[in-house]
Amino acid sequence: MSVVNRRLFLNSLAAAGLAVASPAQSIGGSESALSENLAPGSATQSEGSHFSSSSEAVFNVKAYGATGRKSDDATTAIQKAIDACAGGGGGTVYLPPGEYTSGGLKLRSHVRLYLEGGATLYAADDPHAYPLIDVLSFNQKDAPSTAALFQGDDLEDVSIEGRGTVDGQAKYIWQPDTTEHTFNHKTLMVSLGKSVMRSYPEGFPTRNIYPHLVWLRRCKNVRITGLSFLRSPSWTFYLIECERVVIDGIYAYTSLKEAVWADGIDINGCKDVRISNSTIETGDDCIAMFSENVIAENITITNCRFSSASAAIKFTEGIRVGIRNVVIDNCVITNCNRGITLQIVAGGFIRDVIISNLTIHLHRFDWFWAGDGNPFNFEIKTPSEWNKEPPKPTDPGPGLIHNVMIRNIIAHVQGSSTIAGHPQSWLEGVNFESIKLFLSTDPSAPYDTSVHALQFRWAKNLKVKDIEVIWEKPALDKWQSALYFEDIEGLEVNGFLGRQAWPQRDVPAVVFNRVQDARILNSQAAEGTSVFLSVRGADSRNICLLGNDLRKAKVAYQFQDNANRDELTAVSNFLPPA
Repeated sequence: MSVVNRRLFLNSLAAAGLAVASPAQSIGGSESALSENLAPGSATQSEGSHFSSSSEAVFNVKAYGATGRKSDDATTAIQKAIDACAGGGGGTVYLPPGEYTSGGLKLRSHVRLYLEGGATLYAADDPHAYPLIDVLSFNQKDAPSTAALFQGDDLEDVSIEGRGTVDGQAKYIWQPDTTEHTFNHKTLMVSLGKSVMRSYPEGFPTRNIYPHLVWLRRCKNVRITGLSFLRSPSWTFYLIECERVVIDGIYAYTSLKEAVWADGIDINGCKDVRISNSTIETGDDCIAMFSENVIAENITITNCRFSSASAAIKFTEGIRVGIRNVVIDNCVITNCNRGITLQIVAGGFIRDVIISNLTIHLHRFDWFWAGDGNPFNFEIKTPSEWNKEPPKPTDPGPGLIHNVMIRNIIAHVQGSSTIAGHPQSWLEGVNFESIKLFLSTDPSAPYDTSVHALQFRWAKNLKVKDIEVIWEKPALDKWQSALYFEDIEGLEVNGFLGRQAWPQRDVPAVVFNRVQDARILNSQAAEGTSVFLSVRGADSRNICLLGNDLRKAKVAYQFQDNANRDELTAVSNFLPPA
């Protein structure tokens, strides 16, 4: 509906005529004359148009003093149009083709902001042009985080739509790093004697206001469709505890080389969110989800393309309450550093998540970006562990990740996947299914810490089905096993195909280290397999191999580190020749 209606919007204005005193009075003329002559509070009606069949007021910002010239400040004119629209009971605030520069705008309930194709709204460079709201963020005052071109608080029926462009005009500088103290990338760079030059937003560190393009808190029935959002100085969208949000058909862009802290869409404690049919290319995370005060839930992300110097989709470390009921489907991730990241540091939970039907192409970016070309990353830590400090009495307990399904993925990557719970909070009910994983390295990268293709730790009731690992060139000398399992209770590996990284080395394709109640079935050792399975540790027990084709392996299985041979049962397998 929205694509067709957006196309028909201007046509409906021209066909319907415009009333100054009443809908019966019309103004003829061309499309450009129509844009220029819209009077304050004009109304349109056209059966089948973007509007309903009843008349709806349209407030052209040029009627309130906007010139359409970038050099002129349009803030007052646009705000007057918004306020007049709201005062009249609602309608559309219309920006015809032209260039407009504005500081922060206060959105109002029942107001639809429409940027026509050919209209560009620039965010003012002056950080003082943005009104702030006193807020607490993680128990700290953080009014600067509310600065935005479009700002809305406790609203309903809010729309930002059209075919135009919103440009944040972000600018960056390069200087030696002064902010990272425990980041392992920086530690590696320093140890290698490499430069730690990096980008910062212009004005850093004295400037403290970097506006979003959209900041909405506790708003209901939100629509953002069709527009291009470019070069935001901070997170492009920041949505806090909003409900019934539709983001459809947008393009969001910030520089993948230097746009630090300029995410695409950040969702904090929102519910009933639909993000679809969009392209997001951002320096920082494309979509980040967290939960500061209330649960974030009922979120769908479909039919999108993502590129990022950090993560395509991130469940962030700032999950203090919880995220549940999330579906991510039918998306393309390309020119990206990380694929899907689930991290908890603030003690909350992630549960009931389905991630499916993705193609992923990853490579490494500059050292200051989080990520190592890795498609999947699960991590649970306490704040002190995250900051590499001694435990504090105020630390929340480790959070939890339960019931996550990842399936139907083709991934070309340059880093290992680590799927790990916490010694005090194990993953539970995690499934990986139908994954085709191609792993290579980047010889020009200053470091690569990859060892195993997929590594799992601290998990219960883990299922890994139809996984194929292909080691590609350029290759890394440190690579070892395709699948590595450690501290697992209840494991099923079904339909695995693969081998260790280097065919000539005596390294296992699959490692079970302190694994209990596990079985491998319907799996196949690839050509060049040395040892198919290594069972390690006295705590490994109740392991079964059933119906596997291991004929291409030199050795079917071995026992190391005090593993008990009696704890493995092999039934109906094709074994290597004696």
